[in-house]
Amino acid sequence: MRIMVTGTAGFIGNHLALRLLERGDEVIGIDNLNDYYDVNLKLDRLARINDYQGYTDVRLDLADRAGMEAVFKKYQPQKVVNLAAQAGVRYSIENPHAYMDSNIVGFMNVLEGCRHHGVEHLVYASSSSVYGANESMPFSVHDNVDHPLSLYAASKKANELMAHTYSNLYQLPTTGLRFFTVYGPWGRPDMALFLFTKAILNGEKIKVFNYGRHRRDFTYIDDIVEGVIRTLDHSAQPNPQWSGKAPDPGTSRAPWRVYNIGNQKPVELLDYIHTLEKFLGRSAEKELLPLQPGDVPDTYADVEALIADVDYRPSTTIEQGIERFVDWYRDYYQLN
Repeated sequence: MRIMVTGTAGFIGNHLALRLLERGDEVIGIDNLNDYYDVNLKLDRLARINDYQGYTDVRLDLADRAGMEAVFKKYQPQKVVNLAAQAGVRYSIENPHAYMDSNIVGFMNVLEGCRHHGVEHLVYASSSSVYGANESMPFSVHDNVDHPLSLYAASKKANELMAHTYSNLYQLPTTGLRFFTVYGPWGRPDMALFLFTKAILNGEKIKVFNYGRHRRDFTYIDDIVEGVIRTLDHSAQPNPQWSGKAPDPGTSRAPWRVYNIGNQKPVELLDYIHTLEKFLGRSAEKELLPLQPGDVPDTYADVEALIADVDYRPSTTIEQGIERFVDWYRDYYQLN
């Protein structure tokens, strides 16, 4: 199978590309290597996959319309996984235009490429952030998600709506995956686990927002990748029970689906930090702060739809995941 993966220098995209290559797929990898965080980390991720015979590395910004048209025309991918995006809730307050360029214009170019080149299935990254002001737990794909709390969340909600339009008009099967706080080796330096580990090892204070009381459905990278691959291999289908009189937000009469992909076991932030302290062998000096603008107090994924459709079963405990991250971090940065 020839699969286009955008964001192959990114955290999830790199792990996914590696798994696809290991199972024998051909991967067309697209990334613009922007400097949102350390480019050297991105290059080191790419070094894990560059030597595979089935890998093609393309340096391109998704917002480059002509460039994207040329890539689709040249490589004719059978399936596409769009993971490239401007990430981060707080950064969307500082630099909103970056989110429009990558997450809206870029995604539009992906949709157009899929439409004009007969792509069999498009899987794309959404986010648990779309639940915004929703206080009903656990978050369900059948919930209304019309009240985002950040521009990042709004851009991901927009992706779901754009995908539905293309599924409806052109019968393009599309599946959106609402990721819940992904962590693990090769993770993003702006994520909590990375920031906490660096600060604790350097003897610095860690910033603990919402006074450590909020909960996150932390999901280990290997479980995420397994879910993405299972979804990719299972093209979205129309819901035969869908009714226009009472439409289900999670399904459609078009070949369109959205799924939560999480661990389904939320953990309080202070407990998460305590586990990290255990594997680092050091205590954290905490600076307790209020909830940040755009953040939600809790996330908790209802993944029953993904279990039913693709038998998704996350299996990595918080203890296992954090231990593996700490081992990777010490090895990557050559720490004792």
